[in-house]
Amino acid sequence: MIKKIFLPTILLVLAYGFWISPDFKEISAGVAVFLFGMLFLEEGFKAFTGGLLEKILAKTTDKLWKSLSFGVISTTLMQSSSLVSVITISFLSAGLISLAAGIGIVFGANLGTTTGAWLIAGFGLKVKISAYAMPMLVFGIILVFQNSKHLKGIGYILAGLGFLFLGIHHMKEGFEAFRTTIDLKAFAVDGYPGLFLFAFLGVAATVIMQSSHATLVIIITALSVGQITYENGLALAIGANVGTTITAIIGSMSSNVQGKRLAGAHLIFNMVTALIAIAFIYQIMDAVDAFSAFVGIAHDDYTLKLAVFHTIFNTIGIIAMIPFIDQLVKFLTRAMPEKIVSVATPKYLSEAAESIPDSAIESVRKETLHLYDNAFVIIAHGLNLHRHDIKSQRDLNEIIRDTSKPIPIDIDAEYERNVKGLYSDIVMFISRAQTQMTAEQGNELFELRSAGRDIVRAIKEIKHLHKNLSQYMQSDNQYIRDEYNKIRMNLLLVLRSLEEAKEGDDILFLDELKLELEISDKKANETLEELIHNDSITAPMATSLINDLAYAYHVADKLMQMGEVLFAKGDLDMKEAERSLVLDKDEMEEIIASQNNG
Repeated sequence: MIKKIFLPTILLVLAYGFWISPDFKEISAGVAVFLFGMLFLEEGFKAFTGGLLEKILAKTTDKLWKSLSFGVISTTLMQSSSLVSVITISFLSAGLISLAAGIGIVFGANLGTTTGAWLIAGFGLKVKISAYAMPMLVFGIILVFQNSKHLKGIGYILAGLGFLFLGIHHMKEGFEAFRTTIDLKAFAVDGYPGLFLFAFLGVAATVIMQSSHATLVIIITALSVGQITYENGLALAIGANVGTTITAIIGSMSSNVQGKRLAGAHLIFNMVTALIAIAFIYQIMDAVDAFSAFVGIAHDDYTLKLAVFHTIFNTIGIIAMIPFIDQLVKFLTRAMPEKIVSVATPKYLSEAAESIPDSAIESVRKETLHLYDNAFVIIAHGLNLHRHDIKSQRDLNEIIRDTSKPIPIDIDAEYERNVKGLYSDIVMFISRAQTQMTAEQGNELFELRSAGRDIVRAIKEIKHLHKNLSQYMQSDNQYIRDEYNKIRMNLLLVLRSLEEAKEGDDILFLDELKLELEISDKKANETLEELIHNDSITAPMATSLINDLAYAYHVADKLMQMGEVLFAKGDLDMKEAERSLVLDKDEMEEIIASQNNG
């Protein structure tokens, strides 16, 4: 309802402004062109995210100072703290970084956004930047139409910068012309009432434009031509800092609980920083004057002094909040707990992660691990085994001997509750995410989808196996009981090995297990022939065992294929290299044949 009223109101206000003042049109057009440039910049930087994020994040977020530095540098390069916040939410939703690291990035992004004020005040207003805008636009648009992803990305960045420069030029021209018709300085309000009023206006402007950078450009250009007072300009800058959190909050709406926690941290940090800045505004202004005098900034150069102020009050906010990051993490974790659900729902899939290829891939990998964890319980209980035994270091023979009673389980119900819907969500997420990926990234998603399919197939094979296994593992016939316990032993070995691979072992060690299971399957079929020939088991037992050996073989095969995809380590190239070294069927047959001949 609010959205339906809000947009028409803004459009009506703009239309009225255009009608009464042609200069207002130039200012508004400048803002529009500036925002359009930011969209181009965002698109350009996205072209360079694929394949690098995991490497960069692993090295730049393991310590607080590194997270802060990452936030400062990335925001300085992208000139959008909102974009950095939204990308950080996608990292966090995908599990690429911790909440504490995400908070560090957001803190750093706030400091990084001050570089925009320095560039605009120190360069943008003192040089005819529209002269640089035109060549950037020409070269940028030419590159945008190239097929190469990276050339296209460079084109978007160049065109984005061109539009930014052009927007600043039009805003400055508009404010200078506006001064001859209306003097906005007449509406200045002194003291704390003015601080709160103009801080609120700064929040409103940033919420409307979804960009604190755009708000800062308006403030600095208006300040440069004397349309607002220095003190009111500072208040507007404080409000812009608070308003920029709205973008992060909107971005977190489609993320999981971790993304929402980060948006909450962003809001708390900016609110605390704003309150500190307002409470000590005059002391900070004195510090700005002292610093400006020290570095040679003119007493009446209010645009550069605003940049100094912006940097100082954000730095104060970071210094004030850093000691409380751990407490902030604990508070947000308590305030926004994980929802406990009776039916499995995605933990890592979110719209926030869809648009960043590395985040999308990591989200799918972690969600497929979540799917496997749910399936692990069903498979273990379907084999009448306990999870804690499989994950322990207990002797395998001892486990088989001590688990001779069936575990009650409705495999169909468990599959419907904990696997089916989750797998469908993964498939749908992949179909949406792969549309903006390179062939290499798309192939990784295909591999992960295949891993999910292998998990589902393994459960269906276990369902076929479960009934006979529960019956014959308690049979009075020693021979049939031994054969079914061998099936359980082999699958127990597979599950334990996969847990070891999941915890960090190289997947290549699974080759040895695959060979062992291949040999074991051949021996089991030879033993079956002997048991039938010697009348050691009945015909119904033999029929059941023939089918169940096939089911068990397929369960092991599907789980091993899943493990080779899901537990490969490193970046995409390393994973591909590791998987390429895994033995295929023909290679295993050759090895087994050579062993038999030897």
